Amino acid sequence: MAKKRPQTKAGRPQLTDGEIPVVGAREPCPCGSGRRYKACHGRAAAHAVTELVQRPFEGLPGECDWVALRELVPAATVELTLREGLPEGVPSVTLATVLPMAWPALRRDDGSVLLGLQNDTASGDISRDLADTLRRALEARPGTPVQGRRAPADGPRMQDLLDPEGAFEPVVHTGFEFWVPDPENASPEVAASLERANAAAIPTVKLTGVDAAYWCETPEKNHLRWVMPHPEEQLLDALARLHAAGRSSLGEGTRLVGSFRAHGLTVPVWDLPTGVSADDVEKPAAEFAERLATALASDAPLTADERRARGGLTNRQVTLS
Repeated sequence: MAKKRPQTKAGRPQLTDGEIPVVGAREPCPCGSGRRYKACHGRAAAHAVTELVQRPFEGLPGECDWVALRELVPAATVELTLREGLPEGVPSVTLATVLPMAWPALRRDDGSVLLGLQNDTASGDISRDLADTLRRALEARPGTPVQGRRAPADGPRMQDLLDPEGAFEPVVHTGFEFWVPDPENASPEVAASLERANAAAIPTVKLTGVDAAYWCETPEKNHLRWVMPHPEEQLLDALARLHAAGRSSLGEGTRLVGSFRAHGLTVPVWDLPTGVSADDVEKPAAEFAERLATALASDAPLTADERRARGGLTNRQVTLS
């Protein structure tokens, strides 16, 4: 038998990465390499979907509040403004910390959309997953929830769907009654979910005098958790300067105890005595913001005491995401 003449690359059309279609993982890669898709261009596509985005809310109005609502606040809602306006039949789009039954989104009977923020996401980009869920919710049949899925790697992000000039003004609730217009007539499943959620919710209040600072009440003590937009290293230096100088508290009996790291931002945390309310820390928080601004502006090397203070703060830093 005559030997088969090997094919040459010159006879095949050369495709750029952007022209290669998605196929099944075990199918031959359309680029003509002879390898399966999952071992060739499918590997890059999978990596693009799962690669972690460190600051998924960067560029959105209210980035610090997005982080707070994702990680810290039990019950809150925000009215969202879409870049291209509301579609016909959709009177409003509302971001919610949590939805009943942990639904990613819900298209209500009146056509309005609720989008859940604290759900697990399938990819490394929360913003892309949220945008995919929102687009499907806008097209869902009224009265139905929207299930989660892994968003396409080339799909839009929330930064593409929301008006960059739109306001982002969270409303913190004492419970989850915002889930249903008429809680007394909710289905047994939703009513049970509502009862469980209300029982677990920690009382939380958003301060009005500074941005993205949230007071919360726990049985042992109260706390202030303040999401800040400053670069982490610069912020830790500034906090260390204030801590070493004895100027990092929010008043008598309060103490800066450490910080969270969440979605690329740093969240300093203060312990507050039981009985210290959100109103009680409004003025001290505003005064602290002025001291912090001065400390952030300093570029002097840290002193020995400030370096020790910084080490203590760093050791008490917890990564949430």
